[in-house]
Amino acid sequence: MKKRGIPPLSAGTGHLEDFLWDLKSEKGLEPSSLFRKVEALRSFYSFQAAERRVTDNPAEALRPPRLPARLPKALSRQDMERLFRVPSAGSFEKARTRVMLELLYATGMRVSELLSLKPDAVNLEDRWVRVFGKRSKERLIPLHAAAVDLLRQYAVLREAKFKSRCEPFLFLGRGGKKLSRVQFWRELRAYGKEAGVETPLHPHLLRHTFATHLLQNGADLRSLQEMLGHASLSTTQIYTHLDQSALKASHRKFHPRG
Repeated sequence: MKKRGIPPLSAGTGHLEDFLWDLKSEKGLEPSSLFRKVEALRSFYSFQAAERRVTDNPAEALRPPRLPARLPKALSRQDMERLFRVPSAGSFEKARTRVMLELLYATGMRVSELLSLKPDAVNLEDRWVRVFGKRSKERLIPLHAAAVDLLRQYAVLREAKFKSRCEPFLFLGRGGKKLSRVQFWRELRAYGKEAGVETPLHPHLLRHTFATHLLQNGADLRSLQEMLGHASLSTTQIYTHLDQSALKASHRKFHPRG
């Protein structure tokens, strides 16, 4: 708009389309980047219209580019075994990371749900964990024996370190306060490097891994939807595409005419 000598608030839809075409043809922006540009223009001009600085919103008619479907990545079973072989004894922080890793892989819960867990949300006798997901929707997720054993060990360490001088959360950081997302991410990433896992670890990767491995072992979509806390089954179905892509890759690799 500056090159054309036109104030931004005087722009028409055609001007914005020319701008986006220039980004695509001249600067080679990918669809994901163009999508963000369209959303930025929509937000900007919606605000101007709300403030009554423009009478018509020139970005209202813009159509964002179609984004290619992105399949979630998942760790292999070999990578998970490498993670579980890392010694966790020696420090409270290492033991905490280990049990959190186990819980993410055991339940597929979101990192926000994990960090918000309180001790009374875990039933070690009946092997359940009670999780409050999006819009405070409650769900129960089963726990396997390995996760229960680690949680019992962690409970002893937590009590010895903090006693009652702490916030009412299961996973605590310095001074007995709720562990932060950034701190956990940093420790999880270091744990992965120590295990020799090439893929950089992040909590959502373990959620994807949980879902993928359950489907590969024959779990049904409806049960997986309940455990993941998805409102719609269509959200869960993306993992079936992920499994199919793995099958295709295996077929190409091992079939004599692949």
